[in-house]
Amino acid sequence: MEIKALNRRPGIDQNTKLKSRFIQFETLLSELKKHEIPDGITSVINEYIDEVNAAPDAEKELRMQLKKSLTKILKLIEKELKLVTINHYRNTYLAVGVALGVAFGSAFGASLGNMAFMGAGLPIGIGIGIAMGTQKDKEAKENGKQLDLEIG
Repeated sequence: MEIKALNRRPGIDQNTKLKSRFIQFETLLSELKKHEIPDGITSVINEYIDEVNAAPDAEKELRMQLKKSLTKILKLIEKELKLVTINHYRNTYLAVGVALGVAFGSAFGASLGNMAFMGAGLPIGIGIGIAMGTQKDKEAKENGKQLDLEIG
């Protein structure tokens, strides 16, 4: 089964935000076509593409539908195929690092009896999170599980 294409919309080039989302979605689809995707997952992806193609031409509705469908497709391929975008793990582990940093900082501040040291844990946690995420991104790239697409 083949992945469908997005319908070109008139007037998309006048709106930079909409054009950016549209290009991002098209890039995702072209990257997915480079990989072997089971028919069941392809049919689900095609349903999301149909939702975008059926969305009204109004700027806000189309932009929101593009974002919604893009997010659903990314979650699906991550869960089912373990395919991720560039810096996916770095961004995910950054959030985990922030949470760990606050916990480290609280423990550090409590042990010293001065909660002013709580902020010292945050950069430590962020550093750990970025390092762990970057390593996972590197592994994904080496295993061919990283799409040539960065979501930002």
